[in-house]
Amino acid sequence: MPTIRHVLFPYDFSTQGRQIVPFVRALATCFSARVTLFSVVPPPFESVSAGMGGPRLRSGDEVTEWRENLQRRLDGALLEEWAGLCVERVADNGDPALRTVDFASSHGVDLIMMPTHGGGHFRSFLVGSVTSKVLHDATCPVWTAAHAESQTAPAMPRTILCAIDGSAATPAIARWAAEFAREAGARLTLLHVVDPVSDWPSLESERRLQEHVRNDARERIMAMLTFADVDPSVRVALGGIVETVTEEAKQERADLVIIGRGSVPEPFGRLRTHAFGIIQRAPCPVLSL
Repeated sequence: MPTIRHVLFPYDFSTQGRQIVPFVRALATCFSARVTLFSVVPPPFESVSAGMGGPRLRSGDEVTEWRENLQRRLDGALLEEWAGLCVERVADNGDPALRTVDFASSHGVDLIMMPTHGGGHFRSFLVGSVTSKVLHDATCPVWTAAHAESQTAPAMPRTILCAIDGSAATPAIARWAAEFAREAGARLTLLHVVDPVSDWPSLESERRLQEHVRNDARERIMAMLTFADVDPSVRVALGGIVETVTEEAKQERADLVIIGRGSVPEPFGRLRTHAFGIIQRAPCPVLSL
């Protein structure tokens, strides 16, 4: 069940970061959660100049000064936007992805919210590779927006599409999505994607075979949902996972897509192996569990 009491918002002062502030505020308000505004000074082993002697390493004093300057910037950031919320501002130094994941793990973070790319002076903080590492290593849900500059979804979702793959994790993901949708006051649709089994869909026999596969998949999904005591609208579609999930999100006019992504010790399911592709191509934010 979604217990969102602490939201971690990695922030690099970029336009992309500011564009998701309304989403962070809306979710924090809905769930009465506190927010940690978090930024990271690049690690001390990065070069900061290249003179006659070659790249120079940052000294411990330089790192401390950068971190203190960053803390001052954070202390004055987004004051109006966070009015009425419980907000902590934390400056750190080190590897951005590692520090983000470690902070989330050690401080009871229930949800990380971040754009897929950042920019500005700390543009090395929220680049795609960092987000990818956070998505891979974080044990809590991660909310991302790949196209924050062009998002038209409302801050709180009204329509949610949850993609499920029929794996053992499906009941838990469906229950989480159903409870999240209830708390948000949103309509939820579950989507299961089935691979096409024929290269000749124009043939009647092949269409019957494909329909049999689709119906069998629907029966399995409905049995899992009944066992999980979840009863939302369910759709079974044919096609590639990334293309079908993102296209269905467009057709559904979804404001949020929820997917499962698995964790490192788990065998990756069909949907989880495509998580980053869905995040990059989705027409709305994606919340991955």
